[in-house]
Amino acid sequence: MSLLRRAADAIDRVNDKMGSAIAWLTLLMVLFGAYNAVARWATRYVGVSLSSNALNELQWYLFSVVFLLGAAWGLRHNVHVRVDVLYGRLGERAQAWIDLLGSVLFLIPFCAMMLWVSWPAVARSFAVREVSPDPGGLPRWPIKALLLVSFVLLLLQGLALAVRRVDLLRKDGGPR
Repeated sequence: MSLLRRAADAIDRVNDKMGSAIAWLTLLMVLFGAYNAVARWATRYVGVSLSSNALNELQWYLFSVVFLLGAAWGLRHNVHVRVDVLYGRLGERAQAWIDLLGSVLFLIPFCAMMLWVSWPAVARSFAVREVSPDPGGLPRWPIKALLLVSFVLLLLQGLALAVRRVDLLRKDGGPR
């Protein structure tokens, strides 16, 4: 089990580094959003467009990056949305069972399915080097490729969570 624990630790470190990068990307996204809003307002008075389709798309791309890469970090730090009225009232062992079963039965299969379903669209986009249909827009294939990266990170974090919950259940369950 120590090899699995080391792998889980490595996955946690990768997603923690992603979380740090996401914090900076969030700031950048807000700055671009503020600039775009001010530029649209100021354009009315100066008569020259101060924004562009590329800057607008960049703001949305940054939002996508933050959302997609933030999912694994959110799972790692247990800050994701939990719609469960009982979970918080249960003991640590019962919570571990819910986390383990939820990961194995729902999260991991969902990530695998999303990778399988997304692959053809991402591959097509990459093959044709898809770009935005808007004039001056950005390439679309890199943001679509991020779908695969995000679901791989989420899948790996789900596996790390499962390893930790099995560890907790084995430890609490008495002698091995």
